[in-house]
Amino acid sequence: MIQNHLMLDALPYCGKVKRWLNERYGDAQADDIWRKAEAAYAAYLNDLPDYGGKKNGHAYAIYGGLLIFSLIPSLPDQPPQAELQDFVQKLFMEPFIKLGKIFDLNRSLDMRLIDRVFRKSGDRDRKDAIKYPAGFINVDEPYDKAHHATRYSFTQCPNAEFAKKHGLLHVLPLLCNSDFFGISEIHGTLIRCGTCGNSDRCDYCVVGDRSPIAAQYELVTDDHGFLVSRRKAGTR
Repeated sequence: MIQNHLMLDALPYCGKVKRWLNERYGDAQADDIWRKAEAAYAAYLNDLPDYGGKKNGHAYAIYGGLLIFSLIPSLPDQPPQAELQDFVQKLFMEPFIKLGKIFDLNRSLDMRLIDRVFRKSGDRDRKDAIKYPAGFINVDEPYDKAHHATRYSFTQCPNAEFAKKHGLLHVLPLLCNSDFFGISEIHGTLIRCGTCGNSDRCDYCVVGDRSPIAAQYELVTDDHGFLVSRRKAGTR
């Protein structure tokens, strides 16, 4: 096994997952589910490529995703998809919830700031990709001043590659769909036509939620459970 992978207890999500399990299943059954998830996570680590561990800028996205891939099949029942989606997006999107109290993508200054953050993240991704080619492959686009929009895409996503390899594509939408929730919490709209799980790329176009561009699209769920943006009839 590659030595720099993040162990499960190094992730900041475990306490919240255990509390959710206890509330839903009771202490005894929750402990049993958690042991199964721990075992699955440890087994999966042996089959992962080198992502750079903590040094990867998306370490928590990668290994947090692995936690979800280990947890969901360990559940003894089939919780409603809406319940699972709510749990996952709140688990990972807490920073956006907090940021939304002071941040608003309808303000041009905030929009330029988020573009700068995404751009720095993309630069870091491209440096990481040289050292760890199995990680995220990020392609950015110039800031759209006319429409106050920031755009970029991933042409490779470790979570999607893992899901495809291990027959877990039905779990992947829980991760991908959370992005829509996160962006909405900072008063923005994510326009995404596909992900690496249902397309050849995961595309991001982020605008304020009062932008005319946002009004041109609606969210639909495709046949595989992914939320996708579709242009409304009569718009162009």
